[in-house]
Amino acid sequence: MEREMKKRSILTAGIIGLFLMAMACAGPSRLEMDFGTSGKLSKFNQILDPQAGKNLDPVEGLDGGAAKAATEKYRKEFEKPAPPTTYSLSVGSIGKK
Repeated sequence: MEREMKKRSILTAGIIGLFLMAMACAGPSRLEMDFGTSGKLSKFNQILDPQAGKNLDPVEGLDGGAAKAATEKYRKEFEKPAPPTTYSLSVGSIGKK
């Protein structure tokens, strides 16, 4: 009786193991099918005009001198040291007149 139970448990474990192996090889999971979709969607949503690369007209906007002046002004802002951060802490001033 005990021997027969042992055989059944081994047989059951074998069948479960084969079933699990068959399920693992059944096909792509939902995760595998959607892999990369999030990245593709975020890239697609950030592109305003997908056909912009095909437009060969010259870009209109700032002339060279104005663009250079704006760029230099922007860069000079980073040369100045940032002002020190000041912290203010008041305790017990709520409701006092």
